Amino acid sequence: MTPEAFFTASRLLVVAGKGGVGKTTTAAAVARAAAQVGLTVDLIALEATPGLPTLFESGPLVYEPIELYAHRSGGSVRGRLVASDDALVEWLQDKGFARVAKRLRKSGALEVISSATPGVKDLLILAKIKQLEREGDADLLVVDAPAAGHAITFLQSPASLAETATAGPIRVQAEDVLAMLNDAARSRILLVALPEETPVNEMIETAFTLEDRVGVHLAPVVVNGLYPPLALDGDRPRVSGQLATDLDIAIELRRHRARNQAAQVERLARELPLPHLELPFLFTTEVGPRQIDELAQHLVKSIEQLPEANS
Repeated sequence: MTPEAFFTASRLLVVAGKGGVGKTTTAAAVARAAAQVGLTVDLIALEATPGLPTLFESGPLVYEPIELYAHRSGGSVRGRLVASDDALVEWLQDKGFARVAKRLRKSGALEVISSATPGVKDLLILAKIKQLEREGDADLLVVDAPAAGHAITFLQSPASLAETATAGPIRVQAEDVLAMLNDAARSRILLVALPEETPVNEMIETAFTLEDRVGVHLAPVVVNGLYPPLALDGDRPRVSGQLATDLDIAIELRRHRARNQAAQVERLARELPLPHLELPFLFTTEVGPRQIDELAQHLVKSIEQLPEANS
């Protein structure tokens, strides 16, 4: 499959996964890779954390988009923060309540109002994302979703509110967002896991839960943090004593990790029949633009190995 076909298969990619599996890093790599094939990408954070800005050496993200990356192909990545308070203010302004919105922001009551009904905060965020998707100003929206457990409730909020709200603007918004999430040409979920037992278990459970409860369409899953293969059975350095013992331990640990990650990747393929995209383990304590560019290149190569039918 060509990267262009993969990135234009839907206008929205929601990147989700268990905390600590590299979800935010993967979202950044996806956005950068899409920009490198000439697309304009809006990379959306839902929390005001330094994660995404650090990966692009940028300042804090705000509600309005800021440029994070530009490629010679003409593609670019713009970052923005979509928070429920800002989404609520914009919604009130659109409904003709600009003065009310201003007073609520001044009084600090926005959090209380948006939390009054369970699921409303998530719906407000998704409604803003839906608006951006409909406007079509970006070729692709990449959302760094909450960690897996919250991701399910986040994406399930429109269905829950559509059932409980019999009429009115909340029901209309919920139905509109559901229409987007249920349309494969408009949105897909990109799940991320490490090749370890617990993250793989959670990815499998999350995938089936999202399909059953929300009716979303899943993109190929990302297996992140794969150790590269090493030839460990060749000629060994001529060492003795403690150094030889340490070398034997290191070799056995690496073999054990290789066996374990191979077993988990095989199990994932067996229990969750979706194509895999693979990203390597980065042997560094700091991840910035250079490392994201490296991951983007690996991602493109992995996409190119997908058959055309798996769009």
